Amino acid sequence: MTGTKELYNRLCVEVGKLVVGQEQSIRLITAALLAEGHVLLEDVPGTGKTTLAKAMAKGFDARFTRVQATPDLLPQDLLGGLVYQPQTGEFVLRRGPIFTQFLLFDEINRATPRTASALLEAMAEGQISLDGLSERLEEPFFVIATQNPLESQGVFPLPEAQLDRFLLKVRLGYPSLEQESQILHRFRSRTAPEAPQAVISPELLRQCRLECRDVAISREVEDYLLRVVRSTREDKRFLYGASPRAGLALLAVAQVLASLDGRGYVTPDDVKEAVIPVFAHRVQLAPEIRAREFTEEQVLSGLLAEIPVPSELAAKSV
Repeated sequence: MTGTKELYNRLCVEVGKLVVGQEQSIRLITAALLAEGHVLLEDVPGTGKTTLAKAMAKGFDARFTRVQATPDLLPQDLLGGLVYQPQTGEFVLRRGPIFTQFLLFDEINRATPRTASALLEAMAEGQISLDGLSERLEEPFFVIATQNPLESQGVFPLPEAQLDRFLLKVRLGYPSLEQESQILHRFRSRTAPEAPQAVISPELLRQCRLECRDVAISREVEDYLLRVVRSTREDKRFLYGASPRAGLALLAVAQVLASLDGRGYVTPDDVKEAVIPVFAHRVQLAPEIRAREFTEEQVLSGLLAEIPVPSELAAKSV
């Protein structure tokens, strides 16, 4: 697993040329890509969501496209359409911006449900459907959709079934005092930062994905993972808990996190690290708990503290 770890370390260096801090966000976005999932990036405006997405795309040697969601954005604006060619008398597919490798869909909650559904079909199936025609998307196809949690006007909140299509939800958060000082220094220097260099090609990405799938998990850690999943369904603080698909997502992300650390086996800490970004957008709190101003992240953290954790030795007994 050292190959994946070394590539990831190089990627962090390259992304760091444009992005100050955000090591955990870079780690989670990388984990989502290696686990063949997609990311919902949520935070207030101005925290660097677009900059981070662009830097990650450069590090992955991927074709990058950015689409700004608006209420008048139509599915055809995203997917493309059939255009009549008078010379041949045939209809030819005009490919839209979704035909890329690394798509940043900014402010997804500003798009209408119809347009958002077109994007989510591509995420789930790796293809688009247009006028009875199905067209496969190029591999790898990776989506980062951003969402501003503060907006309430002119937005269309994603239903729970659509949120479930995102492997992870990542919050950037505000920078520390030291990190914000570095950001100000970069701005005042008025010199363009060094552009990130490509680290991971599509071929290397495929190899890393195969390595991550081969990461082992002991029976004890698997039982721990299942207890975490089932506890969200049995805990009365949740209106509904994690689905079986969420459990599979938790396993896939835990395997990738282990690989990023250079291990060939999953530890309980890998599972714990993955729980909140995998589950927070897939579970829903009971109304009386939400009325007390608790968040899904807070309740999940409390839940993890209540579940007995197997030893590191048990994790190695694969």
